[in-house]
Amino acid sequence: MDKKDYYGILGVSRNASPDDIKKAYRQLAKKYHPDMNPGDKTCADKFKEINEACQVLIDPEKREIYDSYGHEGLQSHWPGGMSFDVNFTDIFEDIFDGFFGGGRTRRTHGRPGADLRYDVVLSFTEAVSGMEKTIEIPRMEQCSACKGSGARPGTTLEVCPSCEGRGQVGYTQGFFSVSRTCSRCRGEGSIIAHPCSECRGNGRVQRTKRLTVKIPAGVDDGVSLRISGEGEAGLKGGSPGDLYVYISVRPHEIFQRQNRDIFCEIPVSFPQAVLGADIDVPALDGKTVLKIPSGTQSGRVFRLKGKGVPGLRGEGKGDQLIRIIVETPVKLNREQRQLIEEFARISGNEVHPQHDSFFKKVREMFK
Repeated sequence: MDKKDYYGILGVSRNASPDDIKKAYRQLAKKYHPDMNPGDKTCADKFKEINEACQVLIDPEKREIYDSYGHEGLQSHWPGGMSFDVNFTDIFEDIFDGFFGGGRTRRTHGRPGADLRYDVVLSFTEAVSGMEKTIEIPRMEQCSACKGSGARPGTTLEVCPSCEGRGQVGYTQGFFSVSRTCSRCRGEGSIIAHPCSECRGNGRVQRTKRLTVKIPAGVDDGVSLRISGEGEAGLKGGSPGDLYVYISVRPHEIFQRQNRDIFCEIPVSFPQAVLGADIDVPALDGKTVLKIPSGTQSGRVFRLKGKGVPGLRGEGKGDQLIRIIVETPVKLNREQRQLIEEFARISGNEVHPQHDSFFKKVREMFK
């Protein structure tokens, strides 16, 4: 045996912990593994060297002998050569996952089903009020004939002859054996010798499921609802996926929504704004009466408490905000025009306080 410095080979100190040694080995093994450097003899030799160093230093007995007596001590204890039978499962597992696409494959007992998406378009009022909607979902479901096994009824799965039920086949690589997923059974350890005629051995068939989805009051555009277990069936007994219902809400002709509040604009006549009036305004639950005071200006916003959208989590309803738009009269007849002209003639600044205030500021600005 060459007198190599095992600590130097792994790049660790002499008081390195087992975790430090494993970490150093992982990094070097990934770099020099023969499968990552095909045909490179230097890397192959280096890989054997770091493997030898790790197997000595990771074993408490061998490490103690090496620290006390060096290579001569190892040779005297194992004159025929050391036996490299240390369990490296925890060291190699993450390395081989990268090299062989999950190299330490375990026999799988089931694969979860895929999640599904369904898009629903609602009117504004449907989204606010909530509803129940019946939908049809095309999806893969468990085969009722074989109960998802994929085998013809009356038959059973057979042990895979290639891996003898282990789900893996192995080969020797350097000082240790490497296992790969069995290509015939794909890691299952069993094969279907007599496939089910209904699903052709897949264990699932395509069907259309009719579902009634409860859409809660207050959903907004872009919200998704998760319905557990209503996705596609899993394979070989795996759990089913989930169904995600995505909500789209059509715009309303009058209302606009912002979180739990709704907005609308209401036109009023010039006399109504000047004199005040009780006006009917639309609301989500029908009509309501809004009292506007005399002298109401265009753009003024009134708030109706609790007339908005209910919260999804029980936060209560939002408010309805009403913006008043004062409509300027158009297409006046002769009498109407004369009255307006007379009103303008006899009007003083006291009836147009905003107008007077604004132009006063303008005059001061240009002094």
